[in-house]
Amino acid sequence: MDYIDLNGELVKNQSGQDKLLAFLYTNMAGRVLLKPLVMPWVSVLGGRLLSGKLSTIPIKRFIQKNHIDMSDYENRNYQSFNDFFTRKIIPEKRPVNNQALMVSPSDGKVTVYPIQKDLSLKIKNTSYHLSELLKNEKLTQCFEGGYAYIVRLSVDDYHRYIYPVSGSKTKNYHINGVFHTVNPVANDFYPIYKENTREYTILHTKNNGNVLMMEVGALMVGKITNHHEKRVVMRGEEKGYFEFGGSTIVVLTEKKMGEPRQDLLWNTGDGYETKILQGQALTER
Repeated sequence: MDYIDLNGELVKNQSGQDKLLAFLYTNMAGRVLLKPLVMPWVSVLGGRLLSGKLSTIPIKRFIQKNHIDMSDYENRNYQSFNDFFTRKIIPEKRPVNNQALMVSPSDGKVTVYPIQKDLSLKIKNTSYHLSELLKNEKLTQCFEGGYAYIVRLSVDDYHRYIYPVSGSKTKNYHINGVFHTVNPVANDFYPIYKENTREYTILHTKNNGNVLMMEVGALMVGKITNHHEKRVVMRGEEKGYFEFGGSTIVVLTEKKMGEPRQDLLWNTGDGYETKILQGQALTER
């Protein structure tokens, strides 16, 4: 999918991952192959294989193919591909903007939408009602008048994520589902947020209302790992990580959080995602 990069330039983008997913989701032969891939036991088996010692073999090629700058990360030997995939970045490489009301929880490509009554999130021309996403109509109503931020991670992104605000955190609410990819091409054929495993929590801030943060697992992601249950958390503190695959984080805000960055709104309105790094501002101030 085309996106605006960190320099504000339009990038015409179709990665190998995009091409594979287009094949799986847009023709009959691909969908036949896809059916067994989304079975939960396949993701579990894939997760086990990627946690084994032999899985270190493709790491070097993966780094080269995806142009990953390893100088940004801790210098250590990895025991498995998942050990590499969940690697920790050097903190100075992802500084947190403490002047912003809310920051991005992860690296990724962002779209943002105002939350109105009966809002359907538009992702690649497919609609997802918030009540279907949350499976909670009353909770959905609490965020009317705020904004929905969708941060889509691809395999070359840093797959650990942080709290976007400080506040009092609820427990984690887990919703089971069938694993599907969160790559936009999939949305043409499958209602991914109805079927993907996902987990969310609500952050009660001091002055800016409530923030809901949800992690959505994807095809061949065997695990969403969150570190904490109910407690007080700080913006920039690590919340958890995804194991191998592309994944998505959804952040919902109330009116008190204010306006998103204008470039995020403009780019979304023009049909583009916006590249962002963990810790960078999502809001105007």
